[in-house]
Amino acid sequence: MIFGDNPKDLMEKISKRAKAKRLGHNITQKELAERSGVSLGSIKRFENTGQISLKHLLMVATVLKALEEFHFLFEETSYQSIDEMVEKKNKSKRKRASSNDS
Repeated sequence: MIFGDNPKDLMEKISKRAKAKRLGHNITQKELAERSGVSLGSIKRFENTGQISLKHLLMVATVLKALEEFHFLFEETSYQSIDEMVEKKNKSKRKRASSNDS
């Protein structure tokens, strides 16, 4: 596994990052629950234990403006470096623009 993570450690890291992002947006747990449609109990459990359903995680990520990162989760392309991954991500963003944009 990358960086020696196990699933429990990764759940903890993701929940801590989500909480930090929530706080960075100056959003309370209650506001996040209301805006995402995820119950306050689920938000609290996620931030405390890392446990959340995929559906609810995506709903939370939408409010925290982090949904796009999930598009690359199981991408079949392997990268030789982080620079190569960033370059590919930037190219995919440019491809989405319409031909009418100038």
